[in-house]
Amino acid sequence: MAHTSPRINALIVDAADPERLAAFWSELLDRPVVGRTGPYVWLRREKDLGLGFQRSARPKSDKNRLHFDVSSPDPAAEQHRVEALGGRRLEQYADGGFLVMADPEGNEFCIIPEGPFELDDEGRTDYLG
Repeated sequence: MAHTSPRINALIVDAADPERLAAFWSELLDRPVVGRTGPYVWLRREKDLGLGFQRSARPKSDKNRLHFDVSSPDPAAEQHRVEALGGRRLEQYADGGFLVMADPEGNEFCIIPEGPFELDDEGRTDYLG
């Protein structure tokens, strides 16, 4: 039998309120909620990647070890949209030049430009100008 490499099937985000978090990400990504199974709420699968939210009693307590990068032609406009949906900007990361946001439960994610942008040797950028 030929060896095939595993692939990432889905990203699962722990959530105190998976319905609320799924609603936020559904609106942000324009991916409707398509299912609920036990403690999970699922968004529409796109490009063969699922995105689900799992009920968890443990609150988020530290910086994420993994985060999403969301691309936009206008990161500043997208920031306002995220804030209107219940997210917020995390100013403590502003020195790196990235637009770092948090969803309603505090999970960090970046809004980056759709096109290429420069990084220095320390991993900082200046796309926010």
